[in-house]
Amino acid sequence: MAHLLHIDSSIQGERSVSRRLSARAAAAWRAAHPDGTVAYRDLGAHPLPHIDAASGLAGMVPPDQHTPEQAAAWARTTELVAEIKAADTVLLGLPLYNFGAPSSVKTWVDHLIAPGLSVDHATQTGLLGGREFIVLASRGGGYGEGTPREGWDHAEQWLPHGVSLTGLEPRFITAELTLAHVNPAMAELIPLADASLATAERIIDELWVPAHV
Repeated sequence: MAHLLHIDSSIQGERSVSRRLSARAAAAWRAAHPDGTVAYRDLGAHPLPHIDAASGLAGMVPPDQHTPEQAAAWARTTELVAEIKAADTVLLGLPLYNFGAPSSVKTWVDHLIAPGLSVDHATQTGLLGGREFIVLASRGGGYGEGTPREGWDHAEQWLPHGVSLTGLEPRFITAELTLAHVNPAMAELIPLADASLATAERIIDELWVPAHV
């Protein structure tokens, strides 16, 4: 039975474009997999604790030598990795905050880098590959080629590298200029914003449409 892991990270609630896109993708997935199951994690509403001495070192210490703090941290990492291993498809809603990924997403990735769980000890091969990892990204401005802030989207640049040790390979579907409707200085960019959102929605709607034979 197909299984979906749906993750959001925006703190914007109903105003969030990344949540809107990830919800659309989850609905499309459900329509294509009517017998499938879904798990949901909200990093925006319930962020994970940041890596500290206990959680950062737990993977380097044999489990039978864990302190109580290390044991709790390792149990959390084991749970997060298991969520991905159980999924055929992972959806991640990823807004751009201050030109980077939300710290909640960085923390999630930090917890996923776990020797023996997500990375093979001997070969350093990732153990989470072979599944869809679709990132529904949103960014308030425009950072594409030729724009004044080209290359300032460090979330999309970073995430493939951040998860590379695990074998996950993200595919990005991005809506940009999302602030055009609320920032008067960007009003002239509204048509471009609407077009970007429409393109993202169209791509989402086609993700699991069966190919015509």
